[in-house]
Amino acid sequence: MKPIQLISPVDGQVYAERMPLTHEAAKAAVAAAKAAQKGWAARPLAERIALVKAGVAKLNEMKDVVVEEIAWQMGRPTRFGGEFGGVNARTEYMSEIAAATLAPQMVEDSDKFRRYIARDPVGVVFIVAPWNYPYLTTINTLVPALIAGNTVILKHASQTMLVGERLAEAFHAAGVPADVFQNVVLDHATTEALIAARSFGFVNFTGSVAGGQAMERAAAGTFTPLGLELGGKDPGYVRADANLDAAVDTLMDGAMYNAGQCCCGIERIYVHESLYDAFVEKAVAWVKALKLGNPFDADSTLGPMANKRFAKVVRDQIAEAVAKGAKALIDPALFPADDGGAYLAPQVLVNVDHSMRVMMEESFGPVVGIMKVKDDAEALRLMNDSPYGLTASIWTQDYDTAAKLGEQVETGTVFMNRADYLDPALCWTGCKDTGRGGSLSYLGFHSVTRPKSYHLKKV
Repeated sequence: MKPIQLISPVDGQVYAERMPLTHEAAKAAVAAAKAAQKGWAARPLAERIALVKAGVAKLNEMKDVVVEEIAWQMGRPTRFGGEFGGVNARTEYMSEIAAATLAPQMVEDSDKFRRYIARDPVGVVFIVAPWNYPYLTTINTLVPALIAGNTVILKHASQTMLVGERLAEAFHAAGVPADVFQNVVLDHATTEALIAARSFGFVNFTGSVAGGQAMERAAAGTFTPLGLELGGKDPGYVRADANLDAAVDTLMDGAMYNAGQCCCGIERIYVHESLYDAFVEKAVAWVKALKLGNPFDADSTLGPMANKRFAKVVRDQIAEAVAKGAKALIDPALFPADDGGAYLAPQVLVNVDHSMRVMMEESFGPVVGIMKVKDDAEALRLMNDSPYGLTASIWTQDYDTAAKLGEQVETGTVFMNRADYLDPALCWTGCKDTGRGGSLSYLGFHSVTRPKSYHLKKV
């Protein structure tokens, strides 16, 4: 068995390496989690909530180390300070709604019958977390799973495997028992074998479509519930009545932040013909103001992509689009840090169409294509012409218009005048090849619990 290596995009060197668990050791971890679950679920809800919140508080105490490690592991500039705002807000909201969401729903409580629906924990929850927002994506499932009385086994992406260690360190220091929350390093074969052996009550996976397909194949016939957040190609639509400056600022930030490595990042933009030229001009100026560089430099607003092979995908998409007639509006020479590897200059493309991979396949990098549209009907057709459906960003001045258009967009979340944001009170979900299931909101608790009906009769 070979060690799993974490290659830093900052300098291309091995930043960390860990040996994956053997199959027997992995089975022992699952057995320990199963043995600990009943006792954890028997603790009062308020106690579980307090321990989870204390774990997040301990994580906050590690902020300086965490921010530095994120930069080394996946390249995000340290100036952005990690993911603590979202981690704290999501933890607080899910904690606030836990009692009401998990409380039995009474149908009848009389001298003849007591009928109600309770929610039971599913047992052991397995989280397979991604590298792009390594703390936030874990917290989305970890917090409700533990609060609801499940035990959790976390397998983090190899690109950010130190994140799992920090989370376990924080939660254990706060008093969450070691067997209740375990961080493990696994290879693909062991991961799939555990799922196939019906080791878990719920599996949450965030990653590629191919990865989601592998999860489904591993779970085939086990009836294990899966939560899958897979690819995305999220559109923005700028209507004629949009606030142009706000649209440019938010959509371009949504396209470029985190080097474009956002699940719900903006990857394609459709602009009404009356605003198209002005939008493109302002978008180009916005991108030219970015600074690509070492993530530890205070003035870097764009760091390297997490791996040079991810950057190659984007470069290939751009080159193919240009060969098919697209026009690249950003001269890479403006970004001398572009080294042909993980450091990649941002790009804005026009003269694009849906025959090009850059408009149809996930890019997950700092590139966006912009197309002119004549009306809502054309924009809707193009937004829906995608195998993915995570979010859509509509720019207009009217709630009703945004809602009416949103009803016709095949997506999980409809935004009006914002993008690339998760509201913990709203379900995070997708459709088509983006996957299935949902996290956050009260529905996030439903994912990690199962309904159990009680029909009690007096005689």
